[in-house]
Amino acid sequence: MSISLTRRATLRGALATASLIAAPAVLHADGLLRRNASSWVRQDWRDHFDRLGKATIVADTGSRTLHYWNADGSDYRAYPTSVPLTEELTKRGYTSIVRKKVGPSWTPTASQMARYPDWKPIGPGPENPLGTHAMYLSWPAYIIHGTHDTRKIGRPSSDGCIGLYNEKIAELFEICPVGTQVRVI
Repeated sequence: MSISLTRRATLRGALATASLIAAPAVLHADGLLRRNASSWVRQDWRDHFDRLGKATIVADTGSRTLHYWNADGSDYRAYPTSVPLTEELTKRGYTSIVRKKVGPSWTPTASQMARYPDWKPIGPGPENPLGTHAMYLSWPAYIIHGTHDTRKIGRPSSDGCIGLYNEKIAELFEICPVGTQVRVI
């Protein structure tokens, strides 16, 4: 039996080997393979809510992705996000969008003022950490908002909020009504 190696077969084998080496697995405490550490996880709204409501958002802090579904489920979108810096800053659970604002102003929270007493409120504009649009949650001081600092997306970089690229929050802002149910996981 002769084995014929083609360039295509060699390249396919090399790519398969490289993907195994470059993608270390994350092990759960029980030792079972859960998922690749760098993988994106698609969410299903039915795993989190009984119905879609006006619209539905699942903000997955693990995969740093915000998932959106409209009222009838015909429109599903996923957006890369920034997430809170630490577990202590991460609030998980059910909430909803109670207010929306184009050109939001930012005011430091009490905990931020304790750490950074020289911080001052910032009005709309390129220095504002809330970016161009903000959707306020029923939890005080927790917001889904844009950011002018695109380096933050895909990283733990917030004091509790979920951040999106400005062009993505503008898109989500337009299709997401007040009353949208939200779950942060």
